[in-house]
Amino acid sequence: MKWIPKFNSSNSLRVIFVIAVFILLFLSSIAYKHNQDLNESSKLVMHTYEINIQLERLMSAIKDAETGQRGYIITRNGRFLTPYIYSRDKVNTSFITLKKLTADNPKQQKNLKKLFKLITQRFTSFENCFKYSNPQTYDKRKLDNHMFGGRILMDNIRFQVDEMNDIEKKYLQKRLKIYAQEISLSPVFSISLFLAALTFIILAYRQISKDIKRLKIFNKQLLISSRLMSESEVIGKFSTWQWDLDVNKIDYSENQYRLLGLKPNAFVPEKDTFLNFVHPDDKEAVSKSMDGIVNNKQLPFIYYKILLPDNEIRYFKSTGKLLRDQQGSQILLGINFDITDEHLLNIELQERNKELEKSNKELASFNHVASHDLQEPLRKIQTFISRVSDADKAVLSDSAKDYITKIEVSAKRMRVLIDDLLLFSRTNTTKKEFIKSNLNELFENAKSELTEIIDEKKAIITTSKLPKLNVIPYQIEQLFINLIGNSLKYNQPNLNPEITIETEKVLSTDYPDLLEQNIKKFYKITFSDNGMGFDPQFKETIFVLFQRLHSKTDYPGTGIGLAICKKIVENHKGHITADSILGKGSVFTVFLPE
Repeated sequence: MKWIPKFNSSNSLRVIFVIAVFILLFLSSIAYKHNQDLNESSKLVMHTYEINIQLERLMSAIKDAETGQRGYIITRNGRFLTPYIYSRDKVNTSFITLKKLTADNPKQQKNLKKLFKLITQRFTSFENCFKYSNPQTYDKRKLDNHMFGGRILMDNIRFQVDEMNDIEKKYLQKRLKIYAQEISLSPVFSISLFLAALTFIILAYRQISKDIKRLKIFNKQLLISSRLMSESEVIGKFSTWQWDLDVNKIDYSENQYRLLGLKPNAFVPEKDTFLNFVHPDDKEAVSKSMDGIVNNKQLPFIYYKILLPDNEIRYFKSTGKLLRDQQGSQILLGINFDITDEHLLNIELQERNKELEKSNKELASFNHVASHDLQEPLRKIQTFISRVSDADKAVLSDSAKDYITKIEVSAKRMRVLIDDLLLFSRTNTTKKEFIKSNLNELFENAKSELTEIIDEKKAIITTSKLPKLNVIPYQIEQLFINLIGNSLKYNQPNLNPEITIETEKVLSTDYPDLLEQNIKKFYKITFSDNGMGFDPQFKETIFVLFQRLHSKTDYPGTGIGLAICKKIVENHKGHITADSILGKGSVFTVFLPE
């Protein structure tokens, strides 16, 4: 009789064990199902939060762009455009994320399209505001209209975002309700949670091991980045500092100490210790700017001198920006630049400018001497020679007559040389007043100046229609006179000169080695003749001052005419080239910007 209970007890224990196992497995499966439902509810809730976060990021990016726009319009400082430039990428990233998050919601997709359209219009408004706030295209009325329209667009964007948020709030309330129901069942599944916790502990251990390995890699990369930043400061001659306004603590980068002529961490960074390095002339201004940092929470650019321990004077400039961390602490981030080299270079440039001004004054004095003092004795020489009558010449010896003839020729050449030098000098120094001019009229004026020699040599000049351009009229007229006169001078014997002038519009990209690429379009004007031509090896030399390819006895001239042509074209930001084949004529090509 006693064995039966034992047997029954043993069987009961087995049954209980089996039942316990089945119950444990059943509860585990129920817990697993519950966790799945809870996880799904959590995902739905997080989905709503993620949409709200992306909408907030979207609004933040647009507000950053709006702030950058205002800052740039007010200060014209390109640094304010940084948030505006990056805002487009942020907006596009948020839109892509929102599109994915609302892919299964047609109503939100429709709202998202409206929002995208409004933001596109807002960025167009930004561009128009930049356009009409630019000093070159400034239009107050249009700027005010676009600024006001931008504000309306911003209100519409907020309204659209609020509408989407309201929809998500409704979804959130439903999902939170479901989530609350799911989570209220948690005590029932304590055993399953225990098993899950054990599993999570194991998984967490493995994950922690992986994270530790990754953390070591990241720390190594951080050390490398920190080292690179430190080296960059040394190379760029700048330093950074942080001022925690809440606790009034200042931290310097290592290069800050080096810029002050000391080793890193040579002193405790404080306001007063830094002022000890400031030159006495600038100490008061720097002290006021540092007080302004505390009061105004910002530091505009300030320039000052630093006196190093060895009494060497260095020139600095500093700026700063107020930042807030996640805990709400106010930290002023600043940068100091050692601009000594730039300062000395500016001084050198100023001295050179003074020398240039002095040279220009001397050149003006030369012009006065050339136009008055040099020409006066030359006129007297020509006058006195002209008074020698033929009767007086008849009684002179042949050698005396030859001397007088040579004096006359030399005096004429001297006058031509002085006139050409004055013309070249005026091309360099006179006021360059650009006027919208018809080049056809200037060309006709040039032909009138050369009428006598054109008729004498029976020259044939054909020209296409020339454009209207902003030019210095008298210089372009002189350019035509010199180029046509050059073709008439060097014509082939026993052959009537034929000069052809053709015009066409070209792109600067077609001539990248010749023309300025920041000017898109040019007019190409070619002067072709059937003259004697020249050796192509001299196509650059002929534009050099006083350079002649022929002796003065063969062809009259001073070697200044083509140099004047080059200077005139350069004054118009153009280019001139010459090509020729000896005995077959020459082609001079002038490029003038549209």
